Amino acid sequence: MNQVITEVPEAVNGGETVLKTYMDTSGGDVKMELGELEAADLTVTTDYATAYKLFVEQDQAAGMQAFMAGKIKVQGDMMKMMAMQTAMPQDEIAKTIAKEIKDITS
Repeated sequence: MNQVITEVPEAVNGGETVLKTYMDTSGGDVKMELGELEAADLTVTTDYATAYKLFVEQDQAAGMQAFMAGKIKVQGDMMKMMAMQTAMPQDEIAKTIAKEIKDITS
């Protein structure tokens, strides 16, 4: 899964206002890195403030609100995204993603 985060503060990403990351589960673990997968099943695009609320603050209500408001856009196979959500306990996913995003943006 590719993630595109827009409206990134310049200080966070070396002057770039778009941050591209990916989550790869093909090896059995969740791996998150900078960049993008060539053959990603889906791409999720959101703004920095929403990504921060979701992944760092782990505010799931903000995620639902953002999705309903059109701040989260999904292109590709929604079934893959839903499968990723059920593949691991939500707390484990949230902790892994939050740690990876903190590492990338710090």
